[in-house]
Amino acid sequence: MIKVVTDSTNYLPPDEIEKFEIRVVPLNVHFGEQQVFQEGVTLNNDQFYAMLAEAPELPTTSQPSPGQFLDVFSELTGAGHDVVCIVLSSKLSGTYQSALDAKHMLRDSNIVVIDTYSVASPLGLMAITAAEMGAEGCTMDEIVARVEQMRRDMRVYFAVDTLEYLQKGGRIGAAAAFCGTLLRVKPILSLDDGVVKPLDKVRSKRKAIQRLLSELESHVSPDQPVQAVAMHAQASDEARELEIEMRRRFNCLRIVFGEVGSVVGTHTGPGLLGAAICPEAWPLEVTTAQEREARVAVSA
Repeated sequence: MIKVVTDSTNYLPPDEIEKFEIRVVPLNVHFGEQQVFQEGVTLNNDQFYAMLAEAPELPTTSQPSPGQFLDVFSELTGAGHDVVCIVLSSKLSGTYQSALDAKHMLRDSNIVVIDTYSVASPLGLMAITAAEMGAEGCTMDEIVARVEQMRRDMRVYFAVDTLEYLQKGGRIGAAAAFCGTLLRVKPILSLDDGVVKPLDKVRSKRKAIQRLLSELESHVSPDQPVQAVAMHAQASDEARELEIEMRRRFNCLRIVFGEVGSVVGTHTGPGLLGAAICPEAWPLEVTTAQEREARVAVSA
């Protein structure tokens, strides 16, 4: 069987990870030189955002070591499984390189490492899709092709309360950060080819929701089946509004609802609202209403 490995920035609900036996390798969060936490293992979201609010300096993040991936790969391949490892953008983290280094230590095993050019719940959406396909007996080539299609077609947009965190973390240019802070607006950004880019700015969270939705609508045809994401950082009420509106506007076969954890939260800060959409690749002519209903999975 093909098993899926991903990193801790997938932000899938724990029950989905358990259901499909997805293995998660954690990234690290550093508060100063002395405090190092593993995301989702020794630091949960509420703890992180409370610490972030009190921290005199912004925390930093770091990728897992190759040895951490090697331990997981060795366990799975030793049990007779093939492995597809789906990780966040190599343009945002060294996690992809760590996974590649581990793969090269197991040259006789069938391990494929995919750079998704994505992060957070959109990454999780790719991981769970791959895990479903593996459980259904799809081949490695089929799974890789599907993830690559999702990487190509996924559209990811998000709004933040300030660009300060992204600028200090080196994920967006200083000029854009200065502009966003100066105008006291809600910056709208995109994740384009694995890189965070400024898109627009609005005056309120409600306008941000509408801007995110209108941008997504420009990328799909009416009634086109999609998989989707609604995500947030300590903004669950607004994110639920976003999720409800996405269900109303789009033909969603699945919506993953997730909270951004400590690694991504270090670079965005609290208050993030995000949305992503990916056209569904299953052939419409063989997809019955019952089959579509069966594929809907609402994650809380």
